[in-house]
Amino acid sequence: MTDTLTRIKQQIADNPILLYMKGTPDFPQCGFSSQTVNALKACGAKFAHVNILENPDIRAELPKYANWPTFPQLYIQGELIGGCDIVMELFQSGELATMLEKVK
Repeated sequence: MTDTLTRIKQQIADNPILLYMKGTPDFPQCGFSSQTVNALKACGAKFAHVNILENPDIRAELPKYANWPTFPQLYIQGELIGGCDIVMELFQSGELATMLEKVK
């Protein structure tokens, strides 16, 4: 197992809510990351993030590990929830808030 894969697994295990994104929550560097951050913030979630633009090794390895090709990627309690489209559907239906409340 590569060091990068070990790091990814550790990050997911250590953070109940983790967003792999382009940029940071305060300065998202893509529209999809921005929408996902806004949905999480609207639910009042406290979440960790990894800026994949500053971590090219994670940017390269995570899609293979997750079997999910795009970013952002949201993990809640170790489970990949999905990218922007799925997060926005969950947010609009109220399911995202319910999922996040269970973590608090």
